[in-house]
Amino acid sequence: MKPKSAPTTYLRRGDASVTLHDLRKEIDQIDEQILHLLNRRAELAQQIGRMKVRSRTQFFTPEREQQIYRRLTQLNKGPLSNQQLRAIFREIISAARALEKPLVIAYWGPPGTFSHQAGVTKFGTSCEFVPVDSIQDVFHEVERSSADYGVVPVENSTAGVIPETLDQFMHTNLKICSELYVPITYYLVSLTSLENVKRVYTGAQPREQCKQWLRQHLPGIEVVEVSTTARAAEMAKQDPESAAVTNALAAQMYDVPTICEHIEDNPHNRTRFLVIGYNEPDPTGKDKTSLMFSVHNRPGALFRAMAAFEMYNVNMTMIESRPTKLVPGEYIFYVDVQGHIKDAPVAKALAALRERSLFVTVLGSYPEAE
Repeated sequence: MKPKSAPTTYLRRGDASVTLHDLRKEIDQIDEQILHLLNRRAELAQQIGRMKVRSRTQFFTPEREQQIYRRLTQLNKGPLSNQQLRAIFREIISAARALEKPLVIAYWGPPGTFSHQAGVTKFGTSCEFVPVDSIQDVFHEVERSSADYGVVPVENSTAGVIPETLDQFMHTNLKICSELYVPITYYLVSLTSLENVKRVYTGAQPREQCKQWLRQHLPGIEVVEVSTTARAAEMAKQDPESAAVTNALAAQMYDVPTICEHIEDNPHNRTRFLVIGYNEPDPTGKDKTSLMFSVHNRPGALFRAMAAFEMYNVNMTMIESRPTKLVPGEYIFYVDVQGHIKDAPVAKALAALRERSLFVTVLGSYPEAE
């Protein structure tokens, strides 16, 4: 056990005799304590990692991380906001997890996309992020154990569900381990000022989602369509008379200054992402369960099946249908409900649903995103 450092003597608030030097000296003392505590936390994480190896336990435990965030949020009295606190501890947890086992995360690339941003938001920066060419490839990378987890988009608040993601669950035994929502925010980045911009690089979707802003602030300016937000940022870096519509991560990656923030026309637009792997998280008290099922092609069959959730007072947050692509008129239904499969109401509802369905497959129970 390392010797404890000397206790910090805190300066009194409002003391008129306090100098800048005094404040910086106290910060230095606090930093030393933080450093000591961070390394002690890292040592404990390494011990936990060795236990997980022996017991073959998953190294990413979203239920535990969610409990940490919720507890710290409840304890937080400021001036740090809960969002700032979460960002700080995300990186602490990420670094500690990497000491247990460095994780490989597959995502729908290229680098700098919102899928990449979602991966960093969920896992922190102490991971290896691997871009792949399609949503299907994300599933394949995890199935082949080339990646520990995958990050895939599943629905957008404006455009709706992403069918490519839902369809993959018909052909995999991967589970949904976690979820998160990423606000779809865009930035105008450039090496020059707004009034000197002569052309704008943008992807097709960002252009559509920022068209009113572009029309109002850059009327008549040439718009050059490129494949991705990352490519737009790269082009703006090379062309000093241009600007790019991009996200925060791509702007950071290519080191292009932001000249206008939040230029999206809909400030409430966000995308829900899923983390896929082999975890089966324990209940946290605030969970979500995803499942898919099919019913006979008969009048009232779907209504009777769905009544199982009402019978046990289980709240449904999403339902989507996808064709089986085998027989015309046959569909698979995807449903999200609040609660965990180990919760009695959810377990009873699923038992009733199975009695009224051709099949029911639970895709995962996991902590509900804040």
